Amino acid sequence: MRKTNDKSLKEAIEQMLNVYKIKRKYDETGIVLLWPDIVGKSVANRTKEIFIRDKKLFLRIESSVIKNELVLMRSQIIEKINKDAKTELVADIVFL
Repeated sequence: MRKTNDKSLKEAIEQMLNVYKIKRKYDETGIVLLWPDIVGKSVANRTKEIFIRDKKLFLRIESSVIKNELVLMRSQIIEKINKDAKTELVADIVFL
């Protein structure tokens, strides 16, 4: 029998992330870790730097051909990232 203030572990972790105001950073880190799943291993292997700041995804790609392909797929990548995060984490992509 559960008490009225009992919570599942998932609810407790989400509440803790919100209380300490680190949920956004936690979600951003998750997207960086999922980068190979989002764009594929071949593109992820050519990605030298990736981070999110102020709703912008910053990427350093070593191949100009892959960079061009990502520029053309910019809106699809943003949509997939936001869908996976279930919130608007990224509004733009900046190539370094």
